[in-house]
Amino acid sequence: MTGIPAAARWLPERTFAGEVALVTGGGTGLGLEIARGLAALGASVAIASRNPAHHRALLEEAAAREWAVEALVLDVREPDRVRAAADDLAARRGGVSILVNNAAGNFVCPAERMSPNAWRSVLAIALDGTFYCSQAFGRGMIARKRGAILNVVATYATSGMAGVAHSASAKAGVLALTKSLAAEWAPHGIRVNAMAPGYFLTEMSPVDQPEFKEWCVDPAAMKRYGLPPELGPVAIFLASEASSFMTGSIVKVDGGFTLF
Repeated sequence: MTGIPAAARWLPERTFAGEVALVTGGGTGLGLEIARGLAALGASVAIASRNPAHHRALLEEAAAREWAVEALVLDVREPDRVRAAADDLAARRGGVSILVNNAAGNFVCPAERMSPNAWRSVLAIALDGTFYCSQAFGRGMIARKRGAILNVVATYATSGMAGVAHSASAKAGVLALTKSLAAEWAPHGIRVNAMAPGYFLTEMSPVDQPEFKEWCVDPAAMKRYGLPPELGPVAIFLASEASSFMTGSIVKVDGGFTLF
């Protein structure tokens, strides 16, 4: 078992006591680190993804550490199932107060060779899924007059990048959605922010491809990959009352990749 999550070292113990958090794509990669941090600081955490095998690591750690964690098999592209999950968590847990829209799909493909299915699949997960989850869980936040939503985007949402026209377009849409919901829902006590990670070392990073390092790591000011524990604290800050006067913000965590 790994040590206490880095995300849990910078805020007071039990910061999220009494809060219910949902992290989509929360069983792997950066989503896992965010979910671990929330749970370690006292939140009741639900992670959601299509593949139940992705839930195993966090559920096992949660059982050992006595964290309150559950897993939902959920495809965020299906609005009816998203609404059902929101209703279920509202009935059993009193509703979600923290939503992290982290689920995404991506792969490198030149635009001229991209199939319609490939285009639709990535937009459906990253953009449609973010809207469906924000809408379904946001309704409960509106009723309770409080909540925090964090959308995980990408640095190329504003700059574009060769080979990821589908993902860049989806994430740019999420940025627009972030700002729109922040403006619309601020009167209801709901904050909506976004975080744009750079290139992090996870199980999905193509570290065996030299060109990936050449394109995405070497140009960064810090000349290295980020590590998941370096992202978690930023996400936890944006989900917490420590960022209570922030909404509609986009925070880059990219090692200086976008400086040049």
